[in-house]
Amino acid sequence: MRKLLVLATCLMFAGTGNIFAESKLQEKVELQRHTVELGTEISYIRYEEPGTMKETGAMYGAVASYAYHNRLMLKVDGKGSGGIVDYNGQLSNGTAYDISNITDYMFEIRSVAGVDFRILDATFLTPYIGLGYRHLHDDLACDPAGFGRESNYFYSPIGLEIVTKLANGWSIGGTAEYDLFWYGLQRTHLEDLSPELDTLNNNQHNGWGVRGSIKIRKKWDLLSIVIEPFVRYWNIGKSEDATITYGGTHIGTGYEPKNNSLEIGGKLAVIF
Repeated sequence: MRKLLVLATCLMFAGTGNIFAESKLQEKVELQRHTVELGTEISYIRYEEPGTMKETGAMYGAVASYAYHNRLMLKVDGKGSGGIVDYNGQLSNGTAYDISNITDYMFEIRSVAGVDFRILDATFLTPYIGLGYRHLHDDLACDPAGFGRESNYFYSPIGLEIVTKLANGWSIGGTAEYDLFWYGLQRTHLEDLSPELDTLNNNQHNGWGVRGSIKIRKKWDLLSIVIEPFVRYWNIGKSEDATITYGGTHIGTGYEPKNNSLEIGGKLAVIF
């Protein structure tokens, strides 16, 4: 009986100790309420119209975001980047046609909302949904036979973010996201070929995107450093036809072919 009493007493104190330790642990792993992130990213990008052409090159840019966590998560983020790409395609008669040193620039802005769930003592899962806009300008007008092109995507990011706090200020996490494509507008500046031609505007209604990343973060008292490799992919269907006019006269129709784009890169940022 004495042995049983001693064992019960030990278990009681051990349980109390575990509760205290768990309480202290949960105090340490609460998500930071307000965060501002500033950083830079580099990526390889490939745009392709299967069987017709592709462009490849490197993009360099800056990123910024603000996030709020208090069970509810709110986040606004944006990025801007630019780079040089090369065009490899063919003319209607099958002749190869290449253009080098094309200037591209891109910017994107997004706003999302979600809910933070603690799924383990030091792990949080945040499902989110929001709205996004992506703009890409492709300056093919650098070639006498080329013209400028603009892609505009309106979409809803729908995703999951997970983060696990580790010892000594380290944490690891990641995101997985599906981008629900609402509408696209492709603007082809045919006036770069001749001032008598008008800009061709094609509406896009079919498409989708996915993206994912892995985030490694080290936190000190005043700031954190984060490294985040990522991949982003878009698959967009054929656009509606639109009228091509020359000097105000209808001379034909044009469309934006089915296309896809892949971006693989990494981000280095500071979080306050």
